[in-house]
Amino acid sequence: MRKASGGWLNGFLGVVIFSGSLPATRIAVADFDPVFLTSARAAIAGAIALALLTLLRAKRPARGELSALVLVALGVVVGFPLFTALALQFITAGRSVVFIGLLPLATALFGVLRGGERPRPVFWLFAVLGSGCVVGFALMQDQAASWRGDLLMLAAIVVCGYGYAEGGRLSRHLGGWQVISWALVLSLPVMAALSLATQPLDWQRIGLPAWGALAYVSLFSMLLGFVFWYRGLAQGGIAAVGQLQLLQPFLGLALAALLLHEAIGWPMLAASLAICLCVAAARRFSAPAPVANLR
Repeated sequence: MRKASGGWLNGFLGVVIFSGSLPATRIAVADFDPVFLTSARAAIAGAIALALLTLLRAKRPARGELSALVLVALGVVVGFPLFTALALQFITAGRSVVFIGLLPLATALFGVLRGGERPRPVFWLFAVLGSGCVVGFALMQDQAASWRGDLLMLAAIVVCGYGYAEGGRLSRHLGGWQVISWALVLSLPVMAALSLATQPLDWQRIGLPAWGALAYVSLFSMLLGFVFWYRGLAQGGIAAVGQLQLLQPFLGLALAALLLHEAIGWPMLAASLAICLCVAAARRFSAPAPVANLR
């Protein structure tokens, strides 16, 4: 019970950190090329991860774990950042919320396929209801659609859900911070070379907000958030803790209200309450039903 509670706490901390990722990416792509942003954030985080692994003398992953770490890297180090950066050239950060609402479902599905988890049928009911609340709220905001942006965001959700589930599965025996660190290190040579090849021709035109956004997505979104997130998935279950992602859009809006003094209307409050109830219910029914002892 204590381990599961710790998983939900770590997962929540990860979601709080991730809540600033899409707005920061939106700011960054105003000045940075999306490919450069993707490679640079991974290269910066990878260099820090390499230093941590060296200083702490972390155990090297087994040969059989390397292929899974490569898949994690392709999903969360390369795929999700690149697809979202490309998508946010065509759609707003608010529109992307429609697809972020589907990420918990994708994570839960891959948690079943890759993690061997078997939530109760009622869990899926609340998982679908929770995603529906997020998508419905986002659609009420009347965000402009773009088929290119929408398809790119859909691809981002699929690869990210797989990367979350695969990383959560590995974290059960390798450790949360080690999984993301090794995934970053494996991708470091390619990402460093790509960032050099796609670097801006004129650094002077890069504004301070874009530099701050790059720093955030490199240090927090790409590294620190995953330390908590993968640990939470390993402790509390991939499908169950993954439902905390439903809170991510509303945490981002709450941060905007706190820092930018934006108004919070009743639709957001109502949707937030519904989401919290769905997450609580999903947590309760995430474990498989006990098997009756027949004698």
